[in-house]
Amino acid sequence: MGERERREKARAEDARKAIDRVNAESETILGSSTRRMATRARDHLGGADKDQSDRIEVWGTRIGRSLGLIVAAGLLIYLAATYLG
Repeated sequence: MGERERREKARAEDARKAIDRVNAESETILGSSTRRMATRARDHLGGADKDQSDRIEVWGTRIGRSLGLIVAAGLLIYLAATYLG
């Protein structure tokens, strides 16, 4: 019986290590992709791809992209209320 208990403990320890490894890897993947998407969205709406020395172009890009986001969200709400409600 002593051998059987040792094998069970070893299997349980291996399973625990595997679960811990999967949890650590999934947190890294999920966290990094979420962070990357948020950074890309912030840079896009902030006009980071425009010439930063031309303030009018940067602010025009920011305003236009923000208004586009607001209009798209409003359209989604309207369509959902009209066709799903």
